[in-house]
Amino acid sequence: MDYILTTDKITKKFKSVTAVNEVSIHVARGEVYGLIGRNGAGKTTLLRMLATLSFPTSGTFSIFGRNGETKEQMLPRIGVLIEDPGFFQNLSAFQNLKAKALAFGVKDDAYLEKLLVDVGLAAVRNKTVKTFSLGMKQRLGIAIAMVNSPELLILDEPINGLDPQGIAEIRQLIRSLCETRQISIIISSHILDELAKVADRYGIIHQGKLLDEATNAELVARCQSYAFIRTDNVQGTINVLAQMGIMNYVFNQDHFEIRERVNEIGKISMELAKANIQTLEMRTEGQSLEDYYFRLTGGNENV
Repeated sequence: MDYILTTDKITKKFKSVTAVNEVSIHVARGEVYGLIGRNGAGKTTLLRMLATLSFPTSGTFSIFGRNGETKEQMLPRIGVLIEDPGFFQNLSAFQNLKAKALAFGVKDDAYLEKLLVDVGLAAVRNKTVKTFSLGMKQRLGIAIAMVNSPELLILDEPINGLDPQGIAEIRQLIRSLCETRQISIIISSHILDELAKVADRYGIIHQGKLLDEATNAELVARCQSYAFIRTDNVQGTINVLAQMGIMNYVFNQDHFEIRERVNEIGKISMELAKANIQTLEMRTEGQSLEDYYFRLTGGNENV
């Protein structure tokens, strides 16, 4: 796996409080990594360390350039949007971009104009930021984080407080940046449904600890519905399933977990009966992605 960022047991303590506790994450190049957790789970603290706005109490993190650049060489190529971007409210969108560009030594106005196009603000480039909606400010914040042409973009709760239209726009923008510019993006959120629409990989963090890390496909597989069947004849059941062309199943201790044609459990039961095999127990099991998340974190309060 080609990783752009990894952490090794990174930890942050504030006196007697451990905000981030030995977290090891792995962000692949060109993917959207969704850091999901409740409010106060440690997401922002972790991201602030990765952005070098704060320093670990212990543990380390590594950033890998495409051409073997070191962590120190890569740090200026990280884009960061954490908390308030610090706009000049009386300046226009373009003037805010220009101010950030001057700080980075970027003199390419054409690139700044392209950023405004990419984030959907070209038509309001000359409007003052104080007239912008929250969604427009979030998009401008992302544009400002892109001024230094980053390879890694860190976004902390970019959809927080937005209306459904604003959330959809930010979601589309994030996917577009990842796919068209091949930028790796870490995005934190406490809204799992929205994160699931944009992330390629998840890190589930709770009370400062990383509980799970998996790709979208892996989580879908874990949450997939299946038919739970227990019979009085294991080999006979295997034969019946083979005759029906059902191959995607496992035998787990004393029961079968069938992960295809789950809606045909009645038909499976009939075929078993024809073969004089008694069905002792049969039901459909599985969980939604949200159920899986709640089970890991101990409930759905304060999400």
